[in-house]
Amino acid sequence: MANINNAALKQLVAKMDAAGLSAKTIINYSGLVKLIVASAKSEEGEPLFPRKWDSEFIDLPIVRNQRQPKFTGETMRAIVQNATGQHRVLYALLAGSGLRIGEGLGLEVGKHISNDGRTLYVRQSVWAGLTQKPKTASAVRDVDLCPALAAMLTAFIGGRTSGFLFQNASGKPFAQSNVLRRNLHPILNALEVPKAGFHSFRRFRATHLSKLRVPESLVKFWMGHSETNQTEEYVKMFDEVAYRREVADSVGLGFEVLPEKPIVRNVRKKSVKVEVEVAT
Repeated sequence: MANINNAALKQLVAKMDAAGLSAKTIINYSGLVKLIVASAKSEEGEPLFPRKWDSEFIDLPIVRNQRQPKFTGETMRAIVQNATGQHRVLYALLAGSGLRIGEGLGLEVGKHISNDGRTLYVRQSVWAGLTQKPKTASAVRDVDLCPALAAMLTAFIGGRTSGFLFQNASGKPFAQSNVLRRNLHPILNALEVPKAGFHSFRRFRATHLSKLRVPESLVKFWMGHSETNQTEEYVKMFDEVAYRREVADSVGLGFEVLPEKPIVRNVRKKSVKVEVEVAT
């Protein structure tokens, strides 16, 4: 890895560009190279191959006009209304909290949810079925829910005291790809809404909070974004529980949650043989 520097990465970028890879893909693959080089450390924890990457020299492309779909309040109402069981609660929770999908799937009953359902403690995430630490230090946070969503969540949990909040029959967390392909995308297709991923729920929440002029420091805290200036570093939202809940109450969900549709199952009718006795 000592030979992986700006010049080597520049050559790789040029080959990927010549192969017709998209700008976003090239940036993602280049980022992976940087992560691998940075992962090599000495016994003292110091990087073995420190690098100062130069994007201009490497000729990394700029992602322009990237499609970033988000759901409207009406679309969110329809998605939740047309989902059932765990999926219905999952979609409402993602849109009403702004959690990343991995963070939502990493929630465990008895560990990461307050007794009244009003607060989520983001302390782990799930990727490819495995639990891991949150994406960044800022991702470790407490997220407050409005009363309507908290009531929905506690009713869903019921008498459970442990296990993943959203799990399959074997007790393992949901697989993101399965939920997306087998549930969310068919619902969007039925609603004639363009295909979108889980990040659309997160964009919906961020937009809703912004429209209601929630202080940026609180938006960043709930969304798990890092501070960008010295003033924000002095704002400590972890300690402001009462204030956070007051704001969560005032902004609400941003969409209406209608009663769950009853599940209609096809019942196969049995043929009945009727014997008629003819009087003689």
